[in-house]
Amino acid sequence: MNILMILTSHNQLGDTGHKTGFWLEEFAAPYYVFKDAGAQITLASPKGGQPPLDPNSATADAQTAATDRFNQDSEAQAALANTRPLAEIHADAFDAVFYPGGHGPLWDLAEDATSIALVESFNDAGKPVGAVCHAPAIFRHTRHNGQPLVKGRTVTGFTNGEEEGVQLTHVVPFLVEDMLKANGGLYKKGEDWASHVVTDGNVVTGQNPASSEAGAKAILDLLDHRSRH
Repeated sequence: MNILMILTSHNQLGDTGHKTGFWLEEFAAPYYVFKDAGAQITLASPKGGQPPLDPNSATADAQTAATDRFNQDSEAQAALANTRPLAEIHADAFDAVFYPGGHGPLWDLAEDATSIALVESFNDAGKPVGAVCHAPAIFRHTRHNGQPLVKGRTVTGFTNGEEEGVQLTHVVPFLVEDMLKANGGLYKKGEDWASHVVTDGNVVTGQNPASSEAGAKAILDLLDHRSRH
């Protein structure tokens, strides 16, 4: 199985002067879930090359078994440093797509025409589409049959309460929870910061960093189901 992981290329946290990017745990945990299941993984980003790491996700209190493994894994680090530009990616080469979060996707992947087209292609083909934490931002402009892709679907993503908790409510360009609801998504959330993953059809969404491993496993479950039917 071939799984595409798409990361942000955006590194500025609004006009705060602070850096952002992708969240390490939300990349590392799914990466190893997929790798350990024998998947071929392709990494891509809007600009290609090394995606920006959110510095807050590299602090000691944000580390997990998966991030520790990544920090010892030169092969994975080399793969991450050489993501392919999104313009080179064709959905038909892959069985599923997964978007790690971090605040970066709110600015670039939410608006990126190439990413939007890829998500729509995967969805139209019935292939699994996964996004965790802030990455459900990818559903801001994606459509299906002329309607927002998430309309009528049960979804989750970073909660307004969690955004308030990191004090970025007034920095981000939009709130993931509000956007999903505005697009007709049936938004469900668990406790703040606890793992919460929702699968509706071929769409898997995770609420926060703690949901990244379970989100990746849900993608594998969908792929397993597809292979048996």
